[in-house]
Amino acid sequence: MDRRAWIQGALGSFAALRAGFGPAAQPAPATGWFAQQHMPIGLQLYSVDEDARRDLDGTLARVAQIGFRTVELAGYHGHPVATLRAAAARNGIKFTSIHVSATAQPGEPGLDQDLPRLAADLHELGVTDVALPMLPFPERLGRQRQGESLGSYVARVGKGLTRADWQRVAELLNDRGGRLRAQGLRFSYHNHNPEFAPLGDSNGLEILLAETSPDDVVFELDVGWAAAGGADPVALLQQYGRRFQLMHLKDILASTRTNYALQQDPAAVGDGSIDWQHLLPAAYAAGVRKYYVEQEPPFATDRYTAIERSLRYLRAFDVHAGSSGITA
Repeated sequence: MDRRAWIQGALGSFAALRAGFGPAAQPAPATGWFAQQHMPIGLQLYSVDEDARRDLDGTLARVAQIGFRTVELAGYHGHPVATLRAAAARNGIKFTSIHVSATAQPGEPGLDQDLPRLAADLHELGVTDVALPMLPFPERLGRQRQGESLGSYVARVGKGLTRADWQRVAELLNDRGGRLRAQGLRFSYHNHNPEFAPLGDSNGLEILLAETSPDDVVFELDVGWAAAGGADPVALLQQYGRRFQLMHLKDILASTRTNYALQQDPAAVGDGSIDWQHLLPAAYAAGVRKYYVEQEPPFATDRYTAIERSLRYLRAFDVHAGSSGITA
């Protein structure tokens, strides 16, 4: 074979290789409902909190490898702000939201600290949304006992919550929401299931929705906890519209019994009883634009396997025509 023939053959082989392994052979871009709406699917980092505290870089690298690019923090996961920011940059992760408790703990932020200073730290992280993850229980109900789980504590004291207690939470939300808005941050309240315990003809969530300013306070709907509390997430979205702006994508098994004490039988998204075909279009119609996968323990599989399974289901999710008021 002369040189010219060899070169032509090599070029032909290269073209064949390129056709087989070039752009046409790359994974097809996502075409599911979330991609069509141009909305990323985020992760609430609480799902892998223990790993994030022990090995932040390794955890964010694995989260990114699975396919998550946006993350909602659950506090600082035991790390300084500068460390969080640097780890996110190294791993191609964007922090877009954070849960901040009512009271600061060592190394963790709280809504009782200097809010302008807190806001400066959060802006450094790049977040634009701050959520109160759970109501602060009134002191008269007593504190969590040593060795007592949070679920056991809520089961013990939750029955003592009154309308006045929820009204005081609403006052806190209005105050912190207004002050954070002045710092360029949007403030929300994240529900669990004590919010759905009946209080006469109402419940805690309805009181918070009625007595908070829409300008200063929005809500992050945790659909798994809402369902565990006996509520219909679709009905909530249809009734309260744009009060809900963020959502936790969480599934639960049909074996979950209605309760108000932090009990649920968790599942990866798509493996449980949540009606995603009706829920996601209702959320979009209500104005929800930030979505975060979260799963509670106990996990039936490895945590990363669970969140990857959830992401895979959501990426492939599409709305069947006629199943709701809108179609993808």
